[in-house]
Amino acid sequence: MSIKPIIKTNNLSKIYKTDSVETVALDTVSIEIIKGEFVAVMGPSGSGKSTLMHILGALDLPTSGEYLLDGENVEKLTDDELADIRNRKIGFVFQSYNLLPRTTALKNVVLPMVYAGIPKDERLSRAKKYLEMVGLANRLEHTSNQLSGGQQQRVAIARALVMDPSIILADEPTGNIASVQAAEIMAILEKLNNEGNTIIMITHEADIAEHAKRIISLLDGKIIMDRQNGHRRRMRK
Repeated sequence: MSIKPIIKTNNLSKIYKTDSVETVALDTVSIEIIKGEFVAVMGPSGSGKSTLMHILGALDLPTSGEYLLDGENVEKLTDDELADIRNRKIGFVFQSYNLLPRTTALKNVVLPMVYAGIPKDERLSRAKKYLEMVGLANRLEHTSNQLSGGQQQRVAIARALVMDPSIILADEPTGNIASVQAAEIMAILEKLNNEGNTIIMITHEADIAEHAKRIISLLDGKIIMDRQNGHRRRMRK
């Protein structure tokens, strides 16, 4: 019996048009990702990796091809259904953190649950649980601009987890932080993956990609490599 992929794309293409110029960002990309995988998507600037992430995160639609998320054809969903999927099934971790600057870590993590209509007591207990899990139990009332880059990224990870998503999409999660903090963030992502979370991480850094169990490389919108990573990197103490 074959395992049904949580993500499946068939000949996914994305073309951006400006006046008479067409730019092919993705060119017939077909991938399958099984629940519980940790996949790094690599490529230089302009390779299509961010475009792919936006489509996988239901933030954008392909020009052609098909994207199935948990068996559902994303292109056939309404805007409200797409917003619901983003809130319930996908946890986003961005390079720029996307936190509210003068808002506490606790309130930043609570926010997605407010939109989902989760009762206040449950919102607070969940937010505290995940902030503790990423090592910020003593920073709950610190505002984002009182936290280091690595701490802000941990808040972003906690926020991504509070809705118990099927998939965590991490876009250059170590791009704006020092190497020691990057190692801490990757340790958290590895732990989450070992606990069964599906993680798709966009990165241009080869040493960061080596933490994943599978590496997909893009160039000019095409997949040029898709391999299992048999030598998953050990975290430095």
